[in-house]
Amino acid sequence: MPAQQSNDDLKIWRNLRYDLPAGLVVFLVAVPLCLGIALASGAPLSSGIIAGIIGGLIIPLLSRSPLGVSGPAAGLAVIVFEAVGQIGFEAFLTAVVLGGMLQIALGFLRAGIIGYYFPSSVITGMLSGIGIIIALKQIPHLVGYDTDWEGDTAFVEPGGETTLSALVDMLGAFHLGATLIGAICLAILIVWELPFFKRQKIFQWLPGPLMAVIAGAVINWAFNQYAPELAVRSEHLVSLPVLDDLSQLSQFFTFPDLTSVTDPHIFTLGIIVAVVASLETLLSVEAVDKLDPHKRVTPTNLELIAQGAGNMASGLIGGLPITQVIVRSSANIQAGGRTKMATMVHGTFLLVSAFFFPFLLNMIPLASLAAILLLVGYKLAKPQLFTRMYRDGWYQF
Repeated sequence: MPAQQSNDDLKIWRNLRYDLPAGLVVFLVAVPLCLGIALASGAPLSSGIIAGIIGGLIIPLLSRSPLGVSGPAAGLAVIVFEAVGQIGFEAFLTAVVLGGMLQIALGFLRAGIIGYYFPSSVITGMLSGIGIIIALKQIPHLVGYDTDWEGDTAFVEPGGETTLSALVDMLGAFHLGATLIGAICLAILIVWELPFFKRQKIFQWLPGPLMAVIAGAVINWAFNQYAPELAVRSEHLVSLPVLDDLSQLSQFFTFPDLTSVTDPHIFTLGIIVAVVASLETLLSVEAVDKLDPHKRVTPTNLELIAQGAGNMASGLIGGLPITQVIVRSSANIQAGGRTKMATMVHGTFLLVSAFFFPFLLNMIPLASLAAILLLVGYKLAKPQLFTRMYRDGWYQF
């Protein structure tokens, strides 16, 4: 274990004042992503929340990634959708369990070394590309034009539009209330980034993303009370499943059909889940380590083992396949997270909110979250980045 990583663990509680608000921000970003990916996968909405909880609470216990955040990944949504349609969700969960076992085997076989062969220019290009996608995808949500689910990264959207055509179509479908909320939240985030505000201790304890989300919910509450025509409708709000009472808790979980374990098709799906999830995780690990202000290095073999354990747990109780994901990890870094306690805070909030106060989260406008993600996207694809890469040489560029 690297000495730097050991020191980091000793400082976990000392860094809680940074990790607690960062974990809360990641949680707010993760909620619509978990639900959206479950929706796109043709799986129960609860499966996305379960995967997010395991990614936040189980994987960090084994992982040595200080800033990486794991959860259901959009990159696997198409595979899940097709598999669920062909064999059913319970049988697919068996494939997720098998995929987790294979990932653990890959970790012990030291397959994590593959991650070190990705050139730095490729990682930089991937990060900037993701940043551009995030920004373009959030603009329609920022003005209340929500035709695709929050967290979708595909160019062709479920409704038949594309990322670019949605930017044109939204021009005739602005929702004034959502646009006002989005503009105010974006202004709060920009003001919080000013050097004067960064130097004030109170603003270090009250991060901009958290204040933006609170402001968005309060403004929309005021709209409902005093200007109903401006109030953001339910399709423009976070939509977390609500349990009427704890007796419905058993309905939240789905268990795998383990009798299908001998089906060759299930085993093939398990291999696909293991390979795709492992590659996506290794790319994310490399990218997050490059974004880490402290330049810590994540042991990739151990990360594969941690991800495999997470996927086994997720498959056993009805969750989607899990990977380390760059969007939530980037949000963690931009919100000031310092150790993996931020990831665990996000997982704890997911667990508590799913069962005890989902109605509060359902008051948050997607425009508030869009403002946060828009800034994350900009920071990943700053114009200075392209200038620096060009100065490094045409080959790197």
